[in-house]
Amino acid sequence: MATSATKPTVDPRRRRLELAIKRQGAKADALIEILHEAQSLYGYLDRELLHWVAQQLALPRSTVYGVASFYHLFQLNPSGRHRCDVCLGTACYVKGSQAILDRLIVELGIREGKTTGDGAISLGTVRCVGACGIAPVVVYDGDIQGRQESEAVWQQVQAWQQEAH
Repeated sequence: MATSATKPTVDPRRRRLELAIKRQGAKADALIEILHEAQSLYGYLDRELLHWVAQQLALPRSTVYGVASFYHLFQLNPSGRHRCDVCLGTACYVKGSQAILDRLIVELGIREGKTTGDGAISLGTVRCVGACGIAPVVVYDGDIQGRQESEAVWQQVQAWQQEAH
């Protein structure tokens, strides 16, 4: 009795990424745009995905990983439902952003670059978002807020935590 072989299922996200690479002509100078597309589709850029992109663009894995890890907009780990990024650029640092970050680390019980155990909040840092005139700056889910104080930042994070539970 003959059985029909089943075709392996292709992840539709991978197919969309393949099409994006094809539109760019699989050129190495399209790397940043391709990484943006990959992150948009997958939510973050894991090692396997970066390796695949490197193969598709005929680039060394170290080059792809270097670009992905350099730019703060690329996430190499899954993010929580909410993301809080504290700017540690010079103006923000001088205006007290390190104290804001230190408080969040203590209160959340996680290090920078990590996500709370319940998956509610990811804590990160950025080097500069170009808003030095309103330092210190905190980026809440991509929304830049200036003149932040430790207590106000903590209240926002607590609101996210309450929303998650």
